[in-house]
Amino acid sequence: MDREEIFSKILRAGRRTYFFDVRSTKAGDYYLTLTESKKFTDEDGSFHFKKHKIYLYKEDFTEFKKILDETTDFIISEKGEEVISDIHQKDYKKEDEAN
Repeated sequence: MDREEIFSKILRAGRRTYFFDVRSTKAGDYYLTLTESKKFTDEDGSFHFKKHKIYLYKEDFTEFKKILDETTDFIISEKGEEVISDIHQKDYKKEDEAN
């Protein structure tokens, strides 16, 4: 069960929404939950969400951030920042394409 929410940020990215929530432990310390919520539309027009959650504790912040930075830097250096997947193109439109 999730503990008390202290601080929250939201990133909307196409059909996905990412939640960054700081929560409190029973002992009063803080930890981070990262939640990906993806919207799916059913054949009858209704929709549902699938969620995936990661719990991240302070003792892992430094190494997690280091590895996240290394892997994202690798992707950008190898493939650049442009989104090239057809699947993602429909979900992520550049601002000039949306107007």
